[in-house]
Amino acid sequence: QVQLVESGGGLVQAGESLRLSCAASGRTTSYAMGWFRQAPGKEREFVASISMSGLNTNIADSLKGRFTISKAKNTLYLQMNSLKPEDTGIYHCAARQAMFDSSVSTDSGVYRHWGQGTQVTVAS
Repeated sequence: QVQLVESGGGLVQAGESLRLSCAASGRTTSYAMGWFRQAPGKEREFVASISMSGLNTNIADSLKGRFTISKAKNTLYLQMNSLKPEDTGIYHCAARQAMFDSSVSTDSGVYRHWGQGTQVTVAS
């Protein structure tokens, strides 16, 4: 079992940066993690994922160059630069048990543990 608690969301102006954090507790051994977001009226969207070691990452094509995923001991991060109004949404972190370090799935259905979500609003 793993518990996830997100923080760092808020209201920012377009062009600014924001860093989201996700603190993990409980049994965190062999977990791969990821970030997903959901804008009003839209389906949940893959943002980024990272393998258990942090050596492998996967960023959504449309977000490459602006978003970066990383991890430290028991904490997952999402660095968001040059934010745009279309980045507005509820951001969730997620975790799943992984067999291989190369696992960086984009499928929300394979993640079994989810945080409560944090709202990110980007004003123009």
